[in-house]
Amino acid sequence: MATCKKLINDPNDVETEFIDGLMETYPTLQYLDGYPKVKVVFRADVYPGPPYDKVAVISGGGSGHEPAHAGFVGEGMLTAAICGDVFASPTVDAILAGIRAVTGPMGCLLIIKNYTGDRLNFGLAAEQAKFEGYKVESVIVEDDCSIYPRPEIVGRRGLAGTILVHKVAGAAAAAGLSLAEVAAEARYASQNVGTMGVALKTCTLPGRILRERLGPSEMELGLGIHGEPGGKVTNILPVDEVVSHLLKQILSKETDYLPITRGSSVVLMVNGLGGTPLMELMIAAGKAVPQLVLDHGLAVDRVYTGSFMTSLDMEGLSISIMRSDPSILQLLDAETKAPYWPVGVSGDRPPAKIPAPIPPSPSANIVEPQSQPLKLTEQGRLLELAIVAAANALIHLTDTLNEWDSKVGDGDCGSTMLKGAKQILEDIKNYPLNNAAETVGEIGSTIGKSMGGTSGIIYSILCKAACLQLKTSTDPVVTSKQWAEALAAAIAAVSKYGGARAGDRTLLDALIPALSSLEERLNSGDDPATAFLVSSQAALDGAESTKQMRAKAGRTLYVSQEFQTSVPDPGAYATAAWYRAAAIAIKDKCKSI
Repeated sequence: MATCKKLINDPNDVETEFIDGLMETYPTLQYLDGYPKVKVVFRADVYPGPPYDKVAVISGGGSGHEPAHAGFVGEGMLTAAICGDVFASPTVDAILAGIRAVTGPMGCLLIIKNYTGDRLNFGLAAEQAKFEGYKVESVIVEDDCSIYPRPEIVGRRGLAGTILVHKVAGAAAAAGLSLAEVAAEARYASQNVGTMGVALKTCTLPGRILRERLGPSEMELGLGIHGEPGGKVTNILPVDEVVSHLLKQILSKETDYLPITRGSSVVLMVNGLGGTPLMELMIAAGKAVPQLVLDHGLAVDRVYTGSFMTSLDMEGLSISIMRSDPSILQLLDAETKAPYWPVGVSGDRPPAKIPAPIPPSPSANIVEPQSQPLKLTEQGRLLELAIVAAANALIHLTDTLNEWDSKVGDGDCGSTMLKGAKQILEDIKNYPLNNAAETVGEIGSTIGKSMGGTSGIIYSILCKAACLQLKTSTDPVVTSKQWAEALAAAIAAVSKYGGARAGDRTLLDALIPALSSLEERLNSGDDPATAFLVSSQAALDGAESTKQMRAKAGRTLYVSQEFQTSVPDPGAYATAAWYRAAAIAIKDKCKSI
């Protein structure tokens, strides 16, 4: 194993430096100031300025899929794109800032790839924007044709077909259609497009150790765009056979993914995954068209070949098929100034830009740093010890969690937790530690702005729910029973919004046993510190038990059972680890008193 060769600086800065280069290259684009790790990219002619007079079309997700998503911002396509960390959903705050920046009286359409993190973050941002008075509609794209039968809870993944949905929606908005009409066009496009991919080599994250799971003569069919394992590993086949397999799967009558029959007209997109030469993509396109015509009896109206939605440096390609008709073709052919749609872009290059200001939230609360150190109560000191111990536990587990996650996900669980833990240690000096409820709420805010992805939104929901429960008491001293009630409220909120239950191989499989044990020990008369410590062992046991569980939520759902049983769920283990560290710190402190 070796670290991959990359033309980068700090691996933690690749997303922001990519956007810097994009801004210098394309004068039609701009970005919001104040988001160092999440970039809100938008049309420079829309904001700042008078309210936008057409429907805004907004999309986004994790970075690493370039040119998606920022490369498709432009007149006639996306109005804004929200770009998170590599393979991690952007934060709710960043999405909300993008909505505020570009949405006028006509409203906005959010186009969301079907991943849990994207759905949660964009969904929560949409609800908050509606609360603030914005008109918001959402369309979920789930064009993955590699999974059958359809997963019951999470559905199919959003892949490169999303770019065609962007184009259709953007053209409809540019034509002046209403929000309902733009949403209807986007929804129709999403229901008529299917995608499947193949990889010769998996992707490598910036600064990470190369862990190649494919042998020198192997290829993988049906993998996702985050490097997660696909449905089948086979020997490398000639491109004719690869294309044939992908087309048959996408157009299969058995799976019935798409309403396409012989005699239909279609649009073909051959998409490079980041490390595939254009020569190979063109070879695939040249083989796909005659197969569609001769083997499947279809008319091919348009062919788009290039890299549209990549997976960093993955070697491979995906094929997308969309049913076409005159109205779809009119929208696909409509003029756009999006840099990476396959048309030319014109415009004079202005001087280097100053980032535009962030649009203010109508109800923003500004937390000022404390002017002098807070004199802590006994409870405040215990809370501080627990928080520091929990954060340091996650920092020490970074590499282990990444290694485990590389087997069952996209390999960034440890890095995601590291970002949140480091930011908590930075922000703790401003937490109102003598007020437990407010401190838990502030931890949720710290996580929301620093972690991103599914983990960030799940932990934000967990903390906010616990905070609200703790606030039901006016007594500044929180009892052990109230902490248990707060944990119960947090578990209920995560289950409600995330859809997971006990046994689904998630962090709940650590928290639910911990809560049960905590309640049992408290009811039996144990002192709070001992009850907390015993319940932390239940959390660890629960995390270990996930090895025997079949995932029903998250990206691990798409990974084979063989991979899943090799390691515990990284998210569950991370949860158990910080819980255990906090419990030990509290117990040790209580012994010394």
